[in-house]
Amino acid sequence: MTLSELIRPEGLLLDIEVSDKAALLDLLADRAAQVFGLDRDLVLSKLSKREELGSTGIGHGIALPHCPCTRIDAPALLFARLKPAIEFQAVDERPVDLVLMLLLPKGSAAQHLPVLSMAARVLRQPDVAKALRHATAEEIPAIFHRAAATVDEEKRSADL
Repeated sequence: MTLSELIRPEGLLLDIEVSDKAALLDLLADRAAQVFGLDRDLVLSKLSKREELGSTGIGHGIALPHCPCTRIDAPALLFARLKPAIEFQAVDERPVDLVLMLLLPKGSAAQHLPVLSMAARVLRQPDVAKALRHATAEEIPAIFHRAAATVDEEKRSADL
């Protein structure tokens, strides 16, 4: 399953305004409860605990909050575009405006790293981040699809 296949229209939060990281995580937990039928407080607790270990802000205005979740069988994601960007304690200390939240099935730790790695490689492509900052809800799945195909092609070329 690719990132573009995991994106649901109801999982897109575009041009939202939140005051800080805590408010963002709260909003993401609310939406995860609505979209995936999960316990809001449990999702919020797990996301918050993960952030306590270290920020999931990967730089260039991008964050990948993630946590394992016992109530799902496949990775689930939400995409948020923030206006304005917020402080997130990212590795480059830049404010974050693009957020891809990943909930990963508990008990399949071997699957977590490839999914997170793919998400980071996709979002770190400068043209992808730029496109996501201006895209409509209808354009976002195609942007992720093209970006994932580019990452896959680069990986195949590197393996040769």
